[in-house]
Amino acid sequence: MAKILIVDDAKFMRVTLANILEKDNHEIVGEAENGVDAVDMYKQVQPDLVTMDITMPVMNGIDAIKEIIQFNPNAQILVCSAMGQQKVVVEAIENGAKDFIIKPFEEGKVRETIKTILHNANEISTKM
Repeated sequence: MAKILIVDDAKFMRVTLANILEKDNHEIVGEAENGVDAVDMYKQVQPDLVTMDITMPVMNGIDAIKEIIQFNPNAQILVCSAMGQQKVVVEAIENGAKDFIIKPFEEGKVRETIKTILHNANEISTKM
């Protein structure tokens, strides 16, 4: 399955996401707790997908998305955001994120959204 980088400043959220993703046999290739670490780790491991929190210390998720997309315009990024940040979610999508899920999230929604993003990425790459 996919290699996934999980980015969230809360350890609990990273563990929760990892547990959900591993049920679908995805490989967690890294975890980052801020945007700077996320960008560095993305460049090192070049995952198939990134789950990205928005509100984090050092560098927020929007700025991390911009840097990752600048490095790889085809990066697959799923924003994981708290309720009430719709404006920020729209900004994330405008800057290259593929979709978003609202925290606290439902396991089925996470799995289905990731499946859709990865499927769409595969469709695009096979057409090239």
